[in-house]
Amino acid sequence: MKILLVDDHVLFREGMRYVLQQLQGGVSEIFEAGNFPDGLKLAGQHPELDLALLDLNMPGSEGPISVKFFNQSYPHIPVVVVSGEDGYGIMEKVMNYGAMGFVCKNSAVPVMLGALNLVLAGGIYTPPQLLQVRDVVNGKAKRRAGQHNLRAEEHGLTNRQLQTLTHIASGLSNREIAEKMCLAEGTVKVHIATIFQVLCVSSRVGAVRAAEKLKLIGAAPHG
Repeated sequence: MKILLVDDHVLFREGMRYVLQQLQGGVSEIFEAGNFPDGLKLAGQHPELDLALLDLNMPGSEGPISVKFFNQSYPHIPVVVVSGEDGYGIMEKVMNYGAMGFVCKNSAVPVMLGALNLVLAGGIYTPPQLLQVRDVVNGKAKRRAGQHNLRAEEHGLTNRQLQTLTHIASGLSNREIAEKMCLAEGTVKVHIATIFQVLCVSSRVGAVRAAEKLKLIGAAPHG
């Protein structure tokens, strides 16, 4: 497994090397850069990379928009932002711009490893801080919603996630769901990943079946 680590703090990179060696499957090579342009260059030289870890505040980086540029340049390389930033707006932008995860630099090693292993397995790691703020923002709306929304709240789903779940049950694709809900497709992917985590499932079909059993949605026709 090959990983790109882009951060301008040498001591942090040294600490991350120790963490990365503990990942499942083992790491064969770690490529390092101290600024965003050099990170882009390394990504171009090593298309076989399994993961890219990017800081937001470093020379050559313009914050979250740089994540979008990296993702557009190398869409086959999963990106996880590892940053000292912990604001809701920053996290939301990073995930919308295509990052597969956001981990705060002050996270404990087990949290860091869990997030990276999840992304390497093909999942999306949504930071708990982002989920908590979304729940608070949507709290009043959920309390005013109908019985399905109340059940969703009990099981840890936001109103937006319940809407996404309903569209999944209708057979809509991620792009179609994004158009229906006026969201970026990346945001829909984040919602679906969270739904899978909350319902303890690994597929869209499993999510619909679990939601029906919990009466979060009406029963969908089974083919």
